[in-house]
Amino acid sequence: MGFKMRTLLLTVASLLFVGCAGSSENVKEFNKPAVYWYKQIAKSIASGSMDKADAFYISLKSEHMRSPQMPTAIMLLAHAHMNNEKYLLSNYYLDEYNKRYGENQNREYIEFMKLKASFLGIKDVYKDQKLIMDSIEKSNTFSYRYPGSMYGPMVNTMLIRLHMSQYLLNENIAALYDRTGKPAAAKIYRDKNKGSLVRSSDITAPKQGIIGKVFD
Repeated sequence: MGFKMRTLLLTVASLLFVGCAGSSENVKEFNKPAVYWYKQIAKSIASGSMDKADAFYISLKSEHMRSPQMPTAIMLLAHAHMNNEKYLLSNYYLDEYNKRYGENQNREYIEFMKLKASFLGIKDVYKDQKLIMDSIEKSNTFSYRYPGSMYGPMVNTMLIRLHMSQYLLNENIAALYDRTGKPAAAKIYRDKNKGSLVRSSDITAPKQGIIGKVFD
């Protein structure tokens, strides 16, 4: 495991710990059946109490590691955090699921969900340039690994929007260099767009960001 991944997991673990600590006054039970913790997780998600849901998961995990409720609970939490735009935490649970239950028949779905979380995590094309590039690479990898995937059309849509975002970003940076009298620097960024899968004629400048609502 690379240094960046270890750092990411430590960060997420810290967030989970803080969330559990903040909910400790409301989660005092222990030595409960696995189905009890599972129901508490589901109830907390339904009520929007995600800190409590995370805390109940810790109880389920610590008391019933091998329970058949564990995989479903993990996926519930992954989806719930994604719906709440907590993509870092969503990825944490998806990694948990992959680590414990990832098999050939469900790995494709988990990889798609991780890609979706990365894509939706892009909020600002200027601040999230690395995430855009990583998401493009992950999209290409997914398409290579699963050429006939049922998720292929959505992955392709994400990939096109990612390329559009990167194209507009390069063009905006080039225009900025033009305005500041640095044509050589502007040329560097316009040259990057020469190899793009999209062209300026393919793009209509969006009102609210090009990443948009692919999944609505």
